Amino acid sequence: MKKFFLLVVCAGVLVPLVWIITYKYEKTPPKVDVTLPSVYLNEGYELSLHIKDKKTGLRHVLVTIMQQQNEKKLLEKTYPAVSVFNLFSGEKTLEDNFLIPVESRRYGMNDGEAVIRIQVSDQAWRKWNKGNVFLVEKKVIIDTEPPRIQVLSQQHNVERGGAGLVIYRLFEKDVKSGVMVGERFFPGHAGMFDQKDIFAAFFALDHTQGPGTRMWVTAEDMAGNTARRGFYHYIRDRNFKSDVLNISDRFLESKMPDFNLGKKESRIAQADNPLLEKFQTVNTALRKANVKKVLSVPADTVNQVLWKEKFDRMPGSATRAGFGDQRTYTYKGKKIGESRHMGIDLASTARARVEAANSGQIIMAEAVGIFGNTVIIDHGFGLASLYSHLSSMAVSVGDMVKKGDHIGNTGLTGLAGGDHLHFSMIVHNVFVNPVEWWDPNWIKNNVTSKIKEIKQSSLN
Repeated sequence: MKKFFLLVVCAGVLVPLVWIITYKYEKTPPKVDVTLPSVYLNEGYELSLHIKDKKTGLRHVLVTIMQQQNEKKLLEKTYPAVSVFNLFSGEKTLEDNFLIPVESRRYGMNDGEAVIRIQVSDQAWRKWNKGNVFLVEKKVIIDTEPPRIQVLSQQHNVERGGAGLVIYRLFEKDVKSGVMVGERFFPGHAGMFDQKDIFAAFFALDHTQGPGTRMWVTAEDMAGNTARRGFYHYIRDRNFKSDVLNISDRFLESKMPDFNLGKKESRIAQADNPLLEKFQTVNTALRKANVKKVLSVPADTVNQVLWKEKFDRMPGSATRAGFGDQRTYTYKGKKIGESRHMGIDLASTARARVEAANSGQIIMAEAVGIFGNTVIIDHGFGLASLYSHLSSMAVSVGDMVKKGDHIGNTGLTGLAGGDHLHFSMIVHNVFVNPVEWWDPNWIKNNVTSKIKEIKQSSLN
């Protein structure tokens, strides 16, 4: 009986003791989840840290930043020790979260490489009661200086609805840069010159932007530091013609069946004049969507100048509508809508041959709503030409074409009232006046002479 009692007592002491020792000597280190917003440190940088230990609980966390022999403490926290008698009381801290500001300038550190070190230990008795330790080091780059910009091109004379070219140098790699015109950004690209630090950006004023529009070169580095540099520019104002176009029943009957507006068709069918209702929807919602689509395509550009000299106008053609014309549509004497004509309509014989105005790569060849069959050619650096209302297309996306190559034939697809070519020039995502690009003097004064001047000066 005494032996049995002794065994029970021993078991009652030894089993919990063995379990406690096994528990306190567990080998799993804490888990750490650290999120760095970027490898580049700048002002306002914050490190997100989540630590947890689901077994013995957290003991200590230390976060530092080091640069050469300079080490500064960002965070240190010690958690209350857990005794054997309250292992199951719930007093131990199993996880914690931190949002840690990293202010490198405050620590006397210079721009360059540094290391963020995170060390977390738990309440285990291993390693002479130092616990299991998780240690990680994150390499970062301190960058608090904005990129430097030097504008190289001198004169920038631009017209409302026209285009321009700015050439500039950057003194830092991996920088997003370009030209701001009002609220619109035109990206700059290297590749026009042998020097990789020289960038070029075509920019444009839309038909609403005249004298007083603000323009500057902007640059943002990988750390989020931004810089801007103004450049001399002069903006010439101009007026656009206004036209009144009468929409006839014959036009509605011939053109509206070509458009499928999907779910809107059932609503339109209930209108007093379904064809007129459909025209108004095509001229508003569909036009907006189609314009957005064609203007997004030139973003797929190459950093090469694919074109040479002036752009060609369709030979033997007459101008039927100009760039920027304000159109008012009427039906039986009543105004039913408006639009802005962002190209030039060129009429010749029916199904006349349409040629590439200059060399480049085909980046669109498809039917696009009001534009009908449409071809867009990328000429490099965000410059593109558009050809629409085509009866047929003789090219495919990816084709390389030269000036004068056959790309299609004129027609009356889309919202065209008669056989013609609608020709547009696009800079990034803005329609610009094609007349400028047909003019060899304008191209020389505003584009090629600038490029030549920079190339010559870079050789000296």
